[in-house]
Amino acid sequence: MKHKSKKTSFVASKSAGKVSGILVRPEKADFLLVFAHGAGAGMQHRFMEAAAQGLADNGIATLRYQFPYMEKGSGRPDPKPILYSTVRAAIAKAKELAPDLALIAGGKSMGGRMTSMAASEEPLDGVRGIVFFGFPLHPPGKNTTERSEHLFQVTVPMLFLQGTRDTLADLTLLKPVCRKLGEKATLHIVEGGDHSFHMPKSSGRTDAEVLAELCARTRGWAGNTLKEGS
Repeated sequence: MKHKSKKTSFVASKSAGKVSGILVRPEKADFLLVFAHGAGAGMQHRFMEAAAQGLADNGIATLRYQFPYMEKGSGRPDPKPILYSTVRAAIAKAKELAPDLALIAGGKSMGGRMTSMAASEEPLDGVRGIVFFGFPLHPPGKNTTERSEHLFQVTVPMLFLQGTRDTLADLTLLKPVCRKLGEKATLHIVEGGDHSFHMPKSSGRTDAEVLAELCARTRGWAGNTLKEGS
């Protein structure tokens, strides 16, 4: 079903000014995901919209939001301090809009990584877990794990949703990282999925079917892992 959305805005930082947001809250929700976009596409990208609707089908509200550079129409991401400030401001706005819902944070690719990097510097107020829709472990063709180092400073559970064809996350590198993170990490693998969870025709599965799986998996993880007061 199509869930209603509500436009909002908030100040990302004093220097960056205001950014836009979209709240999607189903009638029966118990979690709210503060949902950041990837580096090259904003909060209104079809993946972000479809994910927000799919999560709502599973009782998870979302607050999607723009980073300042995307709000201004720039293709170059903001400096990390501004990105981190925006993550924190979005979380504060989510608490204002839905104080009764348990908070999760994360996002698509860069948005998820900026969320976890902010959390590694200082815990995100009220956030019980972080979900990555495709964690960008390394640039294409550069198979390193440097981008994972900050994850060991994150204090809340993390869900990694990853495709086997993701050129930004070689699973032979990501799996050991998740093992080292121990109980804090849950890894859900989509056979045949790329970084955007696009599926080849040979898989016999559609992109929509896979996204529905990811949304249901997120709900199951949230319900089973993020206990009251954790």
